[in-house]
Amino acid sequence: MTISSIWRKTWQNKSYKNTMISGIVALCAISAFLNHFFQAIEVREGIEINDLILSVLPAKDCSVAIFILIWSSVALATIRFVKNPMLFILFLWSYVALCITRIITISLVPLDAPAGLIPLRDPLSNYFYGQVFITKDLFYSGHTASLFLIFLCLEKKNDKLIVLFATGLVGLLLLIQHVHYSMDVLAAPFFAYFNVYYARKFLQSGRLYENQQK
Repeated sequence: MTISSIWRKTWQNKSYKNTMISGIVALCAISAFLNHFFQAIEVREGIEINDLILSVLPAKDCSVAIFILIWSSVALATIRFVKNPMLFILFLWSYVALCITRIITISLVPLDAPAGLIPLRDPLSNYFYGQVFITKDLFYSGHTASLFLIFLCLEKKNDKLIVLFATGLVGLLLLIQHVHYSMDVLAAPFFAYFNVYYARKFLQSGRLYENQQK
């Protein structure tokens, strides 16, 4: 069965279509809100943490390596998700949940940027941040969580191993660049698991994900 025929058949499922459209609308609304949110949290006062791990890591710019690892993983995931509409919708709603939980945790945990922070240069991600470098979107790490979320959504063992390796390496490089505190990176996989778990529950509540997996 071709990719187009798979999507055509899946799109005929009214429940899938409505859930997909609502997910895309939710993500677009969140994306429109994020720029204003990031600008607001950047000017608020926060707490600077004495992070023992960061204190022994000399700050170095790892932006290029982080960019390559993240967007290579996204490219791999895109290839897999295009071939499997159910994986795509699971990722979509998991990412919506990730964005919402990050807004909540960043709002509840006001932090100042770590000492020695080197701004992360990512022309694609920075589109949502505006012209000013955002340094206080700290707890929890969105880059680490997004990669671990991809890892959880993928099915093939080799794909999962590749993305899991990229997740660990990106987490380490973020610390070397002093973009995040260690707790931001260490907490990210737990939040990613939470987001995928409840996205799957949400899809199963309408028997969408469950039926398609049979």
